[in-house]
Amino acid sequence: MNAQQKESIQYLHGLGYSYSKISSMTGISENTVKSFCRRNVGDVEVTAESVSPSGNYCRQCGSPLTQTNGAKPQKFCSDKCRLTWWNAHPEAITHKVIQQITCRSCGQVFTSYGNRVRKYCSRTCYGKSKVAKA
Repeated sequence: MNAQQKESIQYLHGLGYSYSKISSMTGISENTVKSFCRRNVGDVEVTAESVSPSGNYCRQCGSPLTQTNGAKPQKFCSDKCRLTWWNAHPEAITHKVIQQITCRSCGQVFTSYGNRVRKYCSRTCYGKSKVAKA
């Protein structure tokens, strides 16, 4: 077990996660997590500031993140964690560019996300409009 994994276990244990949850988040066996916590952590309250001065941890697994100056701050340690977190939290998604558009072929009103130039509600309507012009 490396130092980063130990810090992650301490942090997650301090947040109140169970041994099985910590095990699934870090990829370390549950018995190893239990043994480490019993030997090293105890009942001490661990905060983000006490483990890492920056307090930057992955939203999904809790592992410490390394931030790069001048770059967008990281929220996840990997694509796997990012996808898992967003799939588990669909309510956190904010769609700012949702538009109501009327199909030029059938007249049906449909919702389009992030595409202002869309003119047809489906590929079928697009095809019908091309056949009607020919």
